[in-house]
Amino acid sequence: MAVQKSGSESPAHRATLTDVAALAGVTPGTASKALNGRGRLRPETRQRVLEAAQRLDFQPNALAQSLLTGRSSTVGLLTTDSIGRFSLPVLLGAEDALGAGQISVLLCDSRGDAIRERHYLRTLIARGVDGIIVTGRRTDPRPPLPGPLPVPTVYALGPSADSTDDSVVSDDAHGVHLAVRHLLDTGRTRIAHVTGPEHHAAAAVRSEHTRAELTAAGLELATGRPHFGEWSEAWGRQASAIVLRAAPDCDALLCGNDQIARGVTDALRESGRRVPQDIAVVGYDNWDVMALAARPPLTTVDTNLAEVGRIAALHLLDALDGRPHQGITAVPCRLVVRDSSAPGVN
Repeated sequence: MAVQKSGSESPAHRATLTDVAALAGVTPGTASKALNGRGRLRPETRQRVLEAAQRLDFQPNALAQSLLTGRSSTVGLLTTDSIGRFSLPVLLGAEDALGAGQISVLLCDSRGDAIRERHYLRTLIARGVDGIIVTGRRTDPRPPLPGPLPVPTVYALGPSADSTDDSVVSDDAHGVHLAVRHLLDTGRTRIAHVTGPEHHAAAAVRSEHTRAELTAAGLELATGRPHFGEWSEAWGRQASAIVLRAAPDCDALLCGNDQIARGVTDALRESGRRVPQDIAVVGYDNWDVMALAARPPLTTVDTNLAEVGRIAALHLLDALDGRPHQGITAVPCRLVVRDSSAPGVN
């Protein structure tokens, strides 16, 4: 015989802090301290409370916690990168660091509009976020947010123009060093450099370090100068022709980003040059959409954007705990070697 449930039957009981305390054999106050990581408790007591909370599937009341701690457990991420090419990896890295502390990230895209940015800043402050991470699609120093702000702020990828602010960036000097060293180690000595607009910090800095690395090795750029253009495949194709006319014996091209590098590989293939047998090609950014679709797949510098986001979030947590950082923290890059420069490819 089936048992019919009454429509007025109360829903399943949701565990409370008192339930957790009773199961752990402690007072509600002690249970609260254990769950919030506060107070001086014996490790076995804290562990007993945590196990009781897990057993009861206890879900703390976010509002009550915010009233108790004075924090909202939310962080704002303010970006100018509407496409998400650079800000999404930073966001994922930040979430990895903040997730362990049960902190949510609110993403706001200003689309590079100063008025929209101020609007989002006011909105985030009104919502009571605990801190703000500022990022974008450029590595150029940017004006700091108007202040003083009531919450700590960390700049990721593009540093603040104020040297007293906390900024976390990708180390382009290290990235270029890895790329040039790799080309030299594979026997390349006639290296050309093609990159983006000269007024962009990424292009200017990467070309400067390319020249410095070659000078340190007793070499110079194959064409005598870096070639500045657009961050595009079209410019890569055009630049390839310019380089080959100026330096027919060129044996490697170091490109300022992966889009340029993909255009370079296409143009070299069409001109009858083999990559990497005749000319090695190295890109920058490790953008999978470009690097893996190139023919052959690109060796490229990974700017470690997720790690930039993770460290920025950790800096924010330090600031919330009264240990703010100042100045620029540079995160090392890594080189991803693929077929476009790999030695021994026939």
